[in-house]
Amino acid sequence: MNYEKKEFYHPELTEELKEKYRFILSGLGEDEKREGLLKTPERAAKAMQFLTHGYELDPAEILKSAMFKEDYNEMVIVKDIEVYSLCEHHILPFFGKAHIAYIPNGYIVGLSKIPRVVDAFARRLQVQERLTSEVLNCIEETLKPKGVAIVMEAQHMCMMMRGVQKQNSVTTTSAFTGAFERMQTRNEFLRLIGTRLH
Repeated sequence: MNYEKKEFYHPELTEELKEKYRFILSGLGEDEKREGLLKTPERAAKAMQFLTHGYELDPAEILKSAMFKEDYNEMVIVKDIEVYSLCEHHILPFFGKAHIAYIPNGYIVGLSKIPRVVDAFARRLQVQERLTSEVLNCIEETLKPKGVAIVMEAQHMCMMMRGVQKQNSVTTTSAFTGAFERMQTRNEFLRLIGTRLH
């Protein structure tokens, strides 16, 4: 089964990445042999494998593992899903929240699977725009619902720590299919994700 999250580090890859991180530390003018940095290359090698383990996950299989026949045909919303990813342009983090809804068409999915799909795509080198589309398309193609909606809000460290250095900027992306292309349904979704129900 290739949809379960695993914290496993490939020994050969870990060794290869360790050497590259040592080279980077040395190139930056650091002494990679000083006490505080002795284990840094290995930690960084393992961290990078964890932060990109989404390449080894099949998001569609995550959904298929918990699909159930059900006659429910109203909106299902999972909001405030935490998102952590790495920008592919600078390999710096971006993080925020995703709000996702779908209208079932004969099948519902276990609620925990939607955040897992987000993680499977987010734990890769990404751009927020593509991440938004990939999550939406996976749900659309796997569940074949009457419609899918997603709004993602994130802060990007590449904008906060370097470049324009704007600390409070938030990037919002959205995508809609099917029933959510109708303004009334879309507005209901946007109203509900903006309401504090908990």
